[in-house]
Amino acid sequence: MSATEPGFVSGVLAVAQLTFVEARRKRVVGAALLFGAAFVLFFGIGLYFIVVDARTHMTATQTGFVAAFIVTAALYAANFLIVMTSVLVAVDSLAGEIASGMIEAICTKPLSRAAVGLGKWLGCWALLWVYAAVLCGGVLLVGRLVGGYMPRNVGQGMALLLLEGTLLMTLAFAGGTRLSALANGITVFGLFGLAFIGGWMEQIGARADNDTDRYVGIAASLLVPSESLWQLAAHLMQPPIVRDINLTPFSAVSVPSPAMVVWALAYGVVALGIGIRLLQTRDL
Repeated sequence: MSATEPGFVSGVLAVAQLTFVEARRKRVVGAALLFGAAFVLFFGIGLYFIVVDARTHMTATQTGFVAAFIVTAALYAANFLIVMTSVLVAVDSLAGEIASGMIEAICTKPLSRAAVGLGKWLGCWALLWVYAAVLCGGVLLVGRLVGGYMPRNVGQGMALLLLEGTLLMTLAFAGGTRLSALANGITVFGLFGLAFIGGWMEQIGARADNDTDRYVGIAASLLVPSESLWQLAAHLMQPPIVRDINLTPFSAVSVPSPAMVVWALAYGVVALGIGIRLLQTRDL
């Protein structure tokens, strides 16, 4: 069945809906929303008392810098949670059903394996989108209402964070076509760790004018561009004076170029295509 046929599209959407409903039945959606709301609540309480104290002892400009730093730190934590969730929702999506034999009942004609794979990916992505919207939207809303601060270029920044989560989710999806859930999770988290340390090596190398460290970091970013997406998002969202004088740990010295976004998009599309192909050729 061709991907352009109406039956293919309806099959993809049906599997996506079933994947999302299954996640809700397993209370994945409820847990994500509950603990996402708890994160935002505790962040709001902490930000309130920090801002109150800052307004007592600091100037308005200094208080603004403090609020900007705390909101960026909260987005950094939210980014980490989005990454973890993106892997966890996809790591067992295919691997678990392949191991249990359930995939044989799903991949029946006229529903092709490609439609099943794309549908599952889309269902996982919908769950990731909801979680990211609650988490980041809550942080931004609290930052605006409590701290009086809203990051610059917030639309671009949020898109980059969602792209990072999507990229790692896609790697977990592709890995699930051949690896067990445990091996898949270890592999994807290992790749994320490699990108994370590579990103910091690149920044440290740029600060210390050490080309070797910087090139090693760039190589790690090309292998898995997740950390580069966060660094670019943080660069875009921070106040210019904060990022230009490297006032916080989130101020990148070596700023990823827009070409890295193109690379990440192409990387995700290729990873998804490979995952679909592996699912089609797997002996079930």
